Amino acid sequence: MLRLLRFSSATISNSTKFLHSPCRLTSNRFLDIYQRGNKEAIEKERARLKDEMNRGYFADINELKQHGGKIATANKIIIPSMAAVKFPALEVNHSVGSNVKLPITSIGNGVEANKSEAPKASLLCLSFRASSQAMIDSWSKPFLDTFKNSKSVQLYEISFIDSWFLTLGPVKKLLLRTMRKSNPHESKDALHRQIVYSFGDHYYFRKELKILNLLTGYMFLVDKFGRIRWQSSGLATEEELSSLLSCTSFLLDEESK
Repeated sequence: MLRLLRFSSATISNSTKFLHSPCRLTSNRFLDIYQRGNKEAIEKERARLKDEMNRGYFADINELKQHGGKIATANKIIIPSMAAVKFPALEVNHSVGSNVKLPITSIGNGVEANKSEAPKASLLCLSFRASSQAMIDSWSKPFLDTFKNSKSVQLYEISFIDSWFLTLGPVKKLLLRTMRKSNPHESKDALHRQIVYSFGDHYYFRKELKILNLLTGYMFLVDKFGRIRWQSSGLATEEELSSLLSCTSFLLDEESK
């Protein structure tokens, strides 16, 4: 009986030591951190679902009927460099299969960086649905005609593909191959349209740029540091085109001084 009591006392004593041991406390802290992180992830996803439920296809359609995709008019003058925000890094695929991170800048910040090749101005045209292609064309074609002889300017038309099925490896390769056949041949001009594709979930990318309506097109002019210096949406007007071209010329002149 005494032996049994000694065994029980020793077992309780060892269990108490384990509960208060550094190993046990470390495990508890890890569990708390994991649960806290998991809770934050759940809250983040819950906020996203609420956001997406409040903003649907029909809301985009109604908005498109009201203003034809013109979410906001283009800024008439260039955004000062001190007030400009960075365009979020985005990985895109060319139809040949190669990929690149945009915007291409002259600084090493995780984005493609090469001082000798970095453009002084880049027009990035974003399209989330095929219905916005005519809007993109209304900007990109005049831009291309104006700066076709410039080696310091780049033009990217970016199509966003968020369907999980189309992001699957074999399907994605087949889609890019199909796009390669349908894309126009590159011109011999210094500047040509670069049509690229971004696959996957773009919710947080859109949130950074405050993009809500997916049926319209969005245009961003960025400088060699990847800062947004001008932006617009929807179909181009003559006045807005004039502001885009003058802001691009300003960036080219600014860098040459």
